[in-house]
Amino acid sequence: MGKNKSVEESGKSSRLERKKPGVGGWGGVKEQDKLSVGFVEALKVIVGSPHVSTAAAVREQHGHDESMHRCRPPDAVVWPQNVEQVSRLAALCYGQGVPIIPFGTGTGLEGGVCAVQGGVCINLTHMDRILELNPEDFSVVVEPGVTRKALNRHLRDSGLWFPVDPGADASLCGMAATGASGTNAVRYGTMRDNVLNLEVVLPDGRLLHTAGCGRHFRKSAAGYNLTGLFVGSEGTLGLITSATLRLHPAPEATVAATCAFPTIQAAVDSTVHILQAAVPVARIEFLDDVVMDACNRHSKMDCPVAPSLFLEFHGSAQALAEQLQRAEEIAQYHGASHFSWAKEAEERSRLWAARHNAWYAIMALRPGCKGYSTDVCVPISRLPEILVQTKEDLQASGLTGAILGHVGDGNFHCILLVDPEDAEEVGRLEAFAEQLGRRALALHGTCTGEHGIGLGKRQLLQEEVGAVAMEIMRQLKAGLDPRGLMNPGKVL
Repeated sequence: MGKNKSVEESGKSSRLERKKPGVGGWGGVKEQDKLSVGFVEALKVIVGSPHVSTAAAVREQHGHDESMHRCRPPDAVVWPQNVEQVSRLAALCYGQGVPIIPFGTGTGLEGGVCAVQGGVCINLTHMDRILELNPEDFSVVVEPGVTRKALNRHLRDSGLWFPVDPGADASLCGMAATGASGTNAVRYGTMRDNVLNLEVVLPDGRLLHTAGCGRHFRKSAAGYNLTGLFVGSEGTLGLITSATLRLHPAPEATVAATCAFPTIQAAVDSTVHILQAAVPVARIEFLDDVVMDACNRHSKMDCPVAPSLFLEFHGSAQALAEQLQRAEEIAQYHGASHFSWAKEAEERSRLWAARHNAWYAIMALRPGCKGYSTDVCVPISRLPEILVQTKEDLQASGLTGAILGHVGDGNFHCILLVDPEDAEEVGRLEAFAEQLGRRALALHGTCTGEHGIGLGKRQLLQEEVGAVAMEIMRQLKAGLDPRGLMNPGKVL
């Protein structure tokens, strides 16, 4: 997430820049920014009355994600049942100048679902079919309501799996929209590497297949990469109504391990060394001493309270033996201790459940406070430097927080606990987050490896890519969404 200051600035901006569409047709938007009765009735005609709500509690539920960005509820929430309804909803909203906000599982961390200009939230979770499985081609087509866990349950007996795991049981099309990543990215890549085609409803209701209707090839030199344009667009260019995803063979054998280190430097130096030695690790996660202590308490573990690595290897039994030996040698060279191997599925599941529940473990360190999570990503060679500096900055800030992340691809997170009513503490948090983002940029990295830009990191994005790139992004946005109605106030 970005700074709370940016949230407030974006709030002021949206209040100043809020356009008042003219009243006509179904009535558009009333002067007090509420949808007219006629417009709400038009929504009901498209999806049916049970699938439209203007209740305050429902709107509030859809006005925030898991970030600290304040709730900005839409004026109505609708649940389409198919792509035709999504297309008609978009055309209706577009014609009347009503903002459109896509909604999946609401597990984002950058305020991407906040309705900063009101409008209609289109909740896509009722579209939850797995449309087509092509096991011989290692691909599958899913609707936006399908989550990663649901897909992998469906694939359980096929010998295939989808490895991108951002932690939360997010919707797969939402993961495509945010360019999500996760613990397996070091071997299998992020969503950008695993999306082959997208079906997208554009803001005016037109239907686009980014790689051609029904196509699921692995490579192409045909025209612009429209699929890549929409992956990571955070709902600002269109509504993703199906995704064709790349699947992978389930590994023959899997082994996980934990090892503790005397310092952060030693742990991250070991990570870099393992990667440089071309050890084909599938997962390599860093957890600092604060995270380990929290996980021990929350998940009933008994690991050393020290900077640690969680590793996992996939392959044949023979190959794994060689990988394990090499990784252990490298880790021990850098001072690792308490090596613990987890070969049984139950042991591995317990280990990774603890890692995925780290957010809740850290939240328990300071009950009653809000959690704030931000992420950056740097070149692997700069990872030891920034992690050591970040730990020093965190200790100097006096904030309660922890560092963990997918260090195999240079990405890590800071999770901070803060009292949102304490202005002085919020100020320290803002300063820390801003310093971290700019430190990553100074080391030729990015202000976000996987959370996205959303509301809070727009200034950092501009500093990262420069004026020319920002202008090109604005032109692309204007070309696809000239009225600025698609998830307004995000990214740009």
